[in-house]
Amino acid sequence: MDDVHEQETIYGTVTQIVFQNIENGYVVLRLTADDGEEITVTGTVPNLGLGEELICCGHWVTHPSYGEQFTADSVERRLPETARGVAEYLGSGLIRGIGPKLAARIAEKFGAEAFDMLQNEPERLTEIRGITAKKARDIGAQFVEMSEMRLLMDFLTENRLPVSLTPTLYKRLGVAAIDALSENPYLLCDEVYAVDFRLADQLAESLGLSRLAPERCDAAILYTMTFNLDNGHTFIPVEKLTQAVANLLTDDEVVYEIPRVEEGVARLEGAGLLVREFICNRDAVYLRALREAETYLAETLRLLSEREYDYDFDVDELLSALEMDADIDYAPLQRAAIAAAAKHGVTVLTGGPGTGKTTTVRGMLRVFEALGLNVVLAAPTGRAAKRLSELCGIEAKTIHRLLEAGYVAGGGRLAFQRCATNLLECDVVVLDEVSMVDVVLMQALLEAMPYDARLVLVGDPDQLPPVGPGNFLRDLINSRRVPVIALTEIFRQAQQSDIVMNAHAINEGRAPKPSGKDGDFFIMKKDSPADVMATIVSLCRDRLPRYYGLSPSQIQVLSPARRQGAGTIPLNRMLQEALNPPAEGKPEKRFGDTIFRQGDRVMQVRNNYDIVWETVDGKESGMGMFNGDVGEIVQLFPGQECLVVRFDDKLATYTFDMLGELELAYAMTVHKAQGSEFEAVVVAVSSGISRRLLTRSILYTAITRAKKLLVLVGNPDTINHMIESNARNKRYSALRARLIGEDE
Repeated sequence: MDDVHEQETIYGTVTQIVFQNIENGYVVLRLTADDGEEITVTGTVPNLGLGEELICCGHWVTHPSYGEQFTADSVERRLPETARGVAEYLGSGLIRGIGPKLAARIAEKFGAEAFDMLQNEPERLTEIRGITAKKARDIGAQFVEMSEMRLLMDFLTENRLPVSLTPTLYKRLGVAAIDALSENPYLLCDEVYAVDFRLADQLAESLGLSRLAPERCDAAILYTMTFNLDNGHTFIPVEKLTQAVANLLTDDEVVYEIPRVEEGVARLEGAGLLVREFICNRDAVYLRALREAETYLAETLRLLSEREYDYDFDVDELLSALEMDADIDYAPLQRAAIAAAAKHGVTVLTGGPGTGKTTTVRGMLRVFEALGLNVVLAAPTGRAAKRLSELCGIEAKTIHRLLEAGYVAGGGRLAFQRCATNLLECDVVVLDEVSMVDVVLMQALLEAMPYDARLVLVGDPDQLPPVGPGNFLRDLINSRRVPVIALTEIFRQAQQSDIVMNAHAINEGRAPKPSGKDGDFFIMKKDSPADVMATIVSLCRDRLPRYYGLSPSQIQVLSPARRQGAGTIPLNRMLQEALNPPAEGKPEKRFGDTIFRQGDRVMQVRNNYDIVWETVDGKESGMGMFNGDVGEIVQLFPGQECLVVRFDDKLATYTFDMLGELELAYAMTVHKAQGSEFEAVVVAVSSGISRRLLTRSILYTAITRAKKLLVLVGNPDTINHMIESNARNKRYSALRARLIGEDE
């Protein structure tokens, strides 16, 4: 096909919508021209309705399967003007409460004036029998919102911006969204929208903003600072920040000089958005909220570390009595940890698999109960909280649920009901999987703790660091400011598990030893990503269920990567086809590049506090699903445009426009699996994956997710590289320095 296409313009009416992607506005439609010719058109036309009149500018292509089609590069839209067109448009499902029959009556009554009436005089709908004043207002409000959102979608499309931003922009900015974007395109770089700076910059250029405008420089600085939160940094050295921003702003038209960026840093510091200070032998630049989090944690943890509790009895004697009562003999380090938790304001308990962390925590809970203390248990993720509940016999909550998280109305930003002015009601907080917790979330938890409450932190510092900013657990341990008990003894029962022993071997830099026939740790040597994925499909579909009696739902596939090599995206497609293939009577819904099918295993990929759920028995209900929650699509209703996911004992309903909240979960990244345990784990370790993802901590974390069976499938050289790669990515953080007083 030639690279240069001859541009043409075609006109017509939308008579069929073959495919429509709600997420990005891409459609395949049938357009009927004035002469009756039916044309297949593809392009981006968000929120399209039947009966719309389109003027499409583009070119003709020949599809190998579907023949000749018109690809629209730009589209001008007009609402239908005939009564028939009005009926088709209103009856195409765009407005709740208007079906084909009511749409026909509205069109018959108001004709081409129907849209103007809905926009300006919706109360006139009551002239149609059966429509109440309330229903008329509701329909009118929907039409106005749809019209405004369509204008916003058109604006985003024309400026090559993601139309998926429309709901968030409209929710935050309402009818002023287009004016706000035109005045300051860089507001798109706000973390709520998370638009790449270059896209916002492209919009600014099209609107005529100068390449040297201070607003452009300031937006680039804030974007760079925010972007680096995902790399785990709490601050950026000023020389690295200014160079990165200068590189970002330099283009064919202008070379951006570092002094100009330094002026921007000073401007933002003066506005209170940035803080600059010398710490850790660095000229550091912080986002204000990150510095506040770091300094608050240092001050609060220092106060907790200085607090000690005295009792009228010997805690060691109490522990001995509890040992006899429970028929348990704690190891010396376990006893030391339990006693420390009773006596100190903050205690850290660490240790690898099989070292007895759970037994130690249960011992702490017995002592706290004997002391009459009210304890709450928490973990960063839903699966980690569920596991903690099962192991300890006490309800555990995610940190977000414990703090009663929600969004500020109209702001799209997270807020916690439990805070400094509405404290938790407890004497002790026990927090598991602390290695996953970033400094911002840790600040929120400490702010909500009563002044005299004590804190027990449990985690494995050799697992992956948090996705968010900071390196809280490692910084706290390395500060030596608080009591840290590291369990090192692998108990005899755990020594029978090759999973446990090999996890420790890998953590020490030694190669794992595969099990014998009746063991629990196996390595299958495969070289290419294709061979790795084919083997994994065979294991999940046939071999593991046949030999071990496992159902596919008990087997979790993990990969270091998403797209590269044997990543989760191609693995999920293959596993879905093998484990839940299409069938007559099994409904499915395509959303972007993903097909969601009844029976699929799916995962919630971001925290959403507005999703309503109820328990399977209907006795309880609530709101909120959280990043990492895994469930199964138990019902899918194409007509009602929704599906139902079962998360353990909860049922949550998702409308089709919410499907960006979900992704297939037959395979998940190691990062997403952290904090969870599965009966059997299959790890894909293929070539073609970025070296930064092939690390010892990722392999160690993946292996420690398995309870009863672990299978490594991959290239032996890649596995060995991961074991040898123990260098951790540099994170700029000053929490350790603040804890030991280097900032003073």
